[in-house]
Amino acid sequence: MPLSKSVKVRATVAGALSLLVLPGAALAGDRAPIYAEAAPQVTVTPASEPDFIFTLRGGVASAPEYFGSGDYTVGPDFSFGFGYLRLPGGRSFGSIDPNMARDGFGLRGSFRYIDERSAEESPELAGLDTVDATAELGVGLSYSSYNFDAFADMRYGVIGHESVVGELGADVKMHPTSNLTLSVGPRVLLGSDDYVDTYFGVSPAESTANMLAGGNFGAYDPEGGVVSAGIEVGASYRLDDNWGIEGAVTWDRFTGDAENSPIVQQGERDQYGIRVGITRRIVLDF
Repeated sequence: MPLSKSVKVRATVAGALSLLVLPGAALAGDRAPIYAEAAPQVTVTPASEPDFIFTLRGGVASAPEYFGSGDYTVGPDFSFGFGYLRLPGGRSFGSIDPNMARDGFGLRGSFRYIDERSAEESPELAGLDTVDATAELGVGLSYSSYNFDAFADMRYGVIGHESVVGELGADVKMHPTSNLTLSVGPRVLLGSDDYVDTYFGVSPAESTANMLAGGNFGAYDPEGGVVSAGIEVGASYRLDDNWGIEGAVTWDRFTGDAENSPIVQQGERDQYGIRVGITRRIVLDF
């Protein structure tokens, strides 16, 4: 939907003391000629609009030490949300109004950070290769309404596992007050072959090293697909147009080849998480 633009009016006078002779003015004897001052030019200048609006969330989260672990750790939590984008030629997506209720389909940003996994930190993984920390970055399609949200995201490990993951979710929303929103809904995580193999696979060499260290991991070559399914219960409170507080509690259960991994079998297939953070709306005008 095109956005209306407010305007400001700036008056300028063309030429210093520019004068015009009125048509039909007679010049007789000592009679002074009749002059009229030039009409001022009026220039309409559109008010400045932002080019990009997004929301960042930063906080802390508790999650399993690695996928399948029964031990938990506390670390940083980050999130990116798309708000508005203006393209050359005047086309735009989203809304510049922070109070406008989202309704319909739109674009969203998606980000996830996965901590490093190593046998040094988790001795039960002795013999398995270290998996570097990963930053997943991507985009998604969302549907929003007052009482219901849904999304489909796709991310790529730009640092770390360098593979593709997808996430599907939906939420039923409740509004106890004008600033407080509660939500609950399902979540499904999907991963490519490379992704599932990175976190749930065991190569023959890793299996041998693990058994020599006293473990019992057999070689395992999983395939991609649905990695986990679960539920998220969330809450958000808006402090003002730019600041807010968000939190959520999650439960996920590994499925398919991820569930059958010896890494998950020696740990926990049910994974829990909790996060809380501050949100900040950022407006950029290039």
